[in-house]
Formats: sequence, C-alpha cells, structure tokens
Amino acid sequence: MARILLVDDEASILSVLSTLLKAEGHDVVPILGGDKAQDVIRSDEFDLMISDIRMSPVDGMQLLKLIRREKPTSAVIMITAYGSVETAVEAMKEGAFDYVTKPFKVDELLITVQRALEYRNAIAENVNLKAQLESRYQFENIIAESPAMRKVCEMIERVAPTDTTVLIYGESGTGKELVAKAIHAHSRRKTKCFLPINCAALPEPLLESEMFGHMKGAFTGATSNKDGLFETANGGTIFLDEIGSMPMSIQSKLLRVLQEKEIRRVGGNETISVDVRVLAATNDRLERLIEEQRFREDLYYRLSVIPIEIKPLRERPEDILPLVYHTLRKELGPNKELPNIDPDAQLVLEQYPWPGNVRELENAIHHAMTFTKEGRITKDVLPAKIVSAVDAGGGISAVPGVRAEVYKGKSLKGFLRSKEKEYLSQVLQYVEGDKEKAAKALRISLATLYRKLPDPKD
Repeated sequence: MARILLVDDEASILSVLSTLLKAEGHDVVPILGGDKAQDVIRSDEFDLMISDIRMSPVDGMQLLKLIRREKPTSAVIMITAYGSVETAVEAMKEGAFDYVTKPFKVDELLITVQRALEYRNAIAENVNLKAQLESRYQFENIIAESPAMRKVCEMIERVAPTDTTVLIYGESGTGKELVAKAIHAHSRRKTKCFLPINCAALPEPLLESEMFGHMKGAFTGATSNKDGLFETANGGTIFLDEIGSMPMSIQSKLLRVLQEKEIRRVGGNETISVDVRVLAATNDRLERLIEEQRFREDLYYRLSVIPIEIKPLRERPEDILPLVYHTLRKELGPNKELPNIDPDAQLVLEQYPWPGNVRELENAIHHAMTFTKEGRITKDVLPAKIVSAVDAGGGISAVPGVRAEVYKGKSLKGFLRSKEKEYLSQVLQYVEGDKEKAAKALRISLATLYRKLPDPKD
C-alpha cells in the first residue's frame, strides 16, 4: 500500500481517481486545486503525487518543482488534457516519472502508477542503503556497525586533525594499526610518511637503532651512518605497536623525543630536531606495567593524552557479518558476485567468541573461500576448530542469561525475523502507531515498513 497525493481542479476527476486507487489498496489524499496542495506537500509525506498540469492559480509544474525540492524521493505522474510533446518533455526534465493524457485508460493509468511506485521504492531504498554504508564504512576499511566501533570512529574524527599523541588499547587482532592509519590518513600529515614499528619484534639494541638511527662504528656491523625512523618520518607519523614491550632504557629516550622534539643517534653527540606525531598501541594495560615497574609513569602520561579503546570482537557481534562481507569483497574484488552464506554457517560465525578477533575472522573466511563450492559458504567449509567450539557449547547457549531452548528448532532467518517484528512493534508503540514517524525513526522507506509489518491475517 502506498500513500498517494491527488491534485486536480476538477472534482469529478479527483473522485474517479480516488475510487480507482483506493480499490487497489492505496491510501489516497485528494486535494482540489494546486494552491491548497502546496501546504500539504510541505507538511506531509507521500510516495507518489498525481497532479494535473493545467490549474490556476498554482499549476502542476509549480507543484512538481516544489515536491522535487521538498520531498525528492516522491515519484510524480502528471496529467494533461493536451498531450503535447513540449509539455511532457518539460515535466520529465523537471523530474516527473511519467505523464498520462485525458481521457486516460484505467489499465494504462494503474500500470503507470505501479511503475512509478516501484521506481520510488528503488530510489528510497538506495538512499537508505547509502546512509547505512556511510555509517558502516566511515573510515575506509573500518567496519563500524556496533555502537563501540562508532564511538571509535567518532574519536578518530576528533583527534585526527590535531597533533595530539594517541594511545590505542585493544586485544591482538582487533585492528589497532588500522585505527592508527585512519588517524594519519585524516590528519594534516597525510601526505607524509606513516611508519609502523613493532616494539616487541626487535631486541633492544636493534630497536634503538631502528628508532633513532646510528653513527658509523657505533657498534659491530655499523659500517655507515643510518637515519632512524624518527628522521625518516619527519613531518609524518610513527606508530609504535606493542609499546608495553619497549625496554625501560629506550622508554627514557622516547620520553625525551616527546618532550624536546629531538633525537640523538646511537653513538652520536649531535641532537637532531624532528617533527613527528607519535601514535602508540598496546594489548597490555600500561597501568599494570607501571605497578610492576616495567613501564615509566611519566612516559605513560605523555602517550595517553587521548586513549582509544577497541573492544574485542566478541563484545560487538553487530560487526561480525559486516566484517565477513567486507572480507569477501576484498578477497573477490569489486565486480564479482559475493557467495551466499548458509544460515547454519552464519550462526557459527556469530556464536564463536573469536579470541583472535578480526584477524582470526579474516583467516576463517579465507579458509572458507578456499573450499567453498557453487557460490555458497556452508558450515562444512569453515575451519573445523571454530565449528567444533560452537558445537561443543561455546556459543550462545553458554552466554549467561540466554536460554538455549528459546532458539532450539528455529533457523537463523526465523529468529532474526521474529526479532525484527518485535522491534518494529516496539517502535510503532513508541510513536503511537504513526507509521511515517516509525519509518523515519528506523531510517527505512514507508513502503519497506509496510512490507516488513506482520500480515493481519497471520
């Protein structure tokens, strides 16, 4: 059922059109005269407007321009008794979907209305999809469907334009470097270097040399002078991953860099000024390392000017399936059709706790793509340890407060549909049954809302 605005200066035409369209199940609002229709267009929402072109003092072309400006997703059909090509072309140029001529044939009119509504629904769905995609992909490859990741994106947006030092917390595999890259990419330093270094991957002498450089003869094997990462990244950004693993002796030198904006190469006496933004990340709580005297408290306060915490994947299940499809798209490229994911496979993906977080999820999808057949990802092509963990009770039935019998015998699609109906009912109750307000609150078209509502006959 669609909401249709009828505008004509002939009462008989309004009566005939209203009867026809109501018989098709549509909600029809007839308005006698274009001048009265202006206020209705501004204050109300319609899927379709059907208007006569020749009216006075406000004609159909004026109404067409108004509704295209005020309600751009509404479709428009113009009616003319003249059928001139010039009038029709002008109306189409202004955004009308189509036009019909008086006297019109009933079947022809109804077909045109159906096509116009299908067009309108496609436009509205496209606008809604674009809004959803913008919310999910706010920073390139960062998936932000969950409230926790939306908060991370908001933090990135705020801190990126500054030169403030940022400390990123998160378990291994949550995407700390991805967040650091997003901060750099949206900063004024984006045209300069972004250099990552894993503080846990290098022994102390080599780490110091990598960061600050060295002079010829400073140690065995130093056969020439070497610039460190701070010199190389001058004007850009350095990302210090696993900062909690940095030896105490190097921590003191890093503190000097942050305070004085200068470095000294290993074996050198000269100080070199550097302009580098420092982003750091850790999967350890630095407060605990401070208590254990493994991390300098003064360095901690220098690094944690702005802390950003990335929640583990198990605490943001809304991101799991979007991450799956994002990984598939990266794997297959922009033009190939994505495989379907069976409900049983979806259930496994959503119930598994993902101790390795996003990195483990991506590996699982790469594994599945290796063995998938006929464009379907089934439970059988997922890694055995993931399926076994869920089958052994490590999934939803193991979550406190969730009764397993609620889900027994119900497919994922059935469960999601029941939850969707429940949510729609709550929203409608909140807006006191106003479907237009509900559609706006849900960020879907009115037509989509009607499709999703339970059939009264059920």
